Amino acid sequence: MHFFKEPLVRTPRADPKNVASIILGGGAGTRLFPLTSKRAKPAVPIGGCYRLIDIPMSNCINSGIRKIFILTQFNSFSLNRHLSRTYNFGNGVNFGDGFVEVLAATQTSGDAGKKWFQGTADAVRQFMWVFEDAKTKNVEHVLILSGDHLYRMDYMNFVQKHIESNADITVSCLPMDESRASDYGLLKIDESGQIVQFSEKPKGDDLKAMQVDTSVLGLPPKEAAELPYIASMGVYVFRKEVLLKLLRSSYPTSNDFGSEIIPLAVKEHNVQAFLFNDYWEDIGTIGSFFDANLALTEQPPKFQFYDPKTPFFTSPRFLPPTKVDKCRIIDSIVSHGCFLRECSVQHSIVGVRSRVESGVELKDTMMMGADFYQTEAEIASLLAEGKVPIGVGENTKIRNCIIDKNAKIGKNVVIANADDVEEGDRPEDGFYIRSGITVVLKNATIRDGLVL
Repeated sequence: MHFFKEPLVRTPRADPKNVASIILGGGAGTRLFPLTSKRAKPAVPIGGCYRLIDIPMSNCINSGIRKIFILTQFNSFSLNRHLSRTYNFGNGVNFGDGFVEVLAATQTSGDAGKKWFQGTADAVRQFMWVFEDAKTKNVEHVLILSGDHLYRMDYMNFVQKHIESNADITVSCLPMDESRASDYGLLKIDESGQIVQFSEKPKGDDLKAMQVDTSVLGLPPKEAAELPYIASMGVYVFRKEVLLKLLRSSYPTSNDFGSEIIPLAVKEHNVQAFLFNDYWEDIGTIGSFFDANLALTEQPPKFQFYDPKTPFFTSPRFLPPTKVDKCRIIDSIVSHGCFLRECSVQHSIVGVRSRVESGVELKDTMMMGADFYQTEAEIASLLAEGKVPIGVGENTKIRNCIIDKNAKIGKNVVIANADDVEEGDRPEDGFYIRSGITVVLKNATIRDGLVL
């Protein structure tokens, strides 16, 4: 939504066929480690049955945008498999003349080609040649999206505002309070919505200097007083030729959009602000990822994946309904294909194909589930040999925890971080602690009776 005055002459409706999206899959994903130790960041599971990539992908599809590039720092089998199952072929969403291309950082000729992506802008620069391709010849506007945000947005409203204001670049932004403002790139705008100043993560007096009257954007006075900053969401739309010029000739050594390209472009280009005043969360750290997942369980939730007009898509797994036997489930989300027996689940997310045995207590926990089932016979023989099957064994108590895919957690285990450790590395025991949250690794085994 935007609140600037409408121009007197109607501009043509933005056509999604002339728009391409570039989804930035993030760097090596160090802030989300260890969830990113074996997978690219866009492939990290969220909300029980989705992956991070489903958020910008679904927003693109619901906006009618069908030309999509996904840039990832390293190739990821699980990301490619998920995309091909969900978005590329006949059993997923039908794309017609559109495409989804994964562009993984690769070595190319010359010195620049021997380096990993040096930042968001450098990642796009290394793949500029895709815009000289026949299938992108009609592209006029390029959307730059992040792969680690949780929000629902019609990008064509954003592109329409971009066209109407005759902008070279438009930055999607949110009103923000003081407590969080210094974590973001902040903007100052004039009365027409043009950005006149951009400051990346300012602190102290520099932060105070970025205060603006957000009622100009149409916020009611009370809300404007509480939210005196405008923060960039890291979601941009560029005119294609402007993007090519900025990356190739104007600023060939600038590697990041937020901290370098946009602040420099503000000086000599028409860079406009677009107000997005709805739920948006950066889920790029373990703490924010954990909080955003558990917030999905609240009533009413600030954000939900289901909406009849703008559904979020994911892999069609064709799993059976979940089976629940004498369980106590409060404020939780249970995904497809799970088996829950006489357990207690509170303020938690239980991912696809999860097996939770009797006497288990899950609280404030995000369990990602499993990629495959073990048969009853396999489970019985593992237990008979004193081994641990996938899932959570009897009488185990878990709280404040992220359990990655295919984890094998034994019987009588306690995962509670009773010593309130903030950061800890115990990969040999199958877990890390980040921001006080225990993260059980993918495919890890936590043996019977272990207390963490």
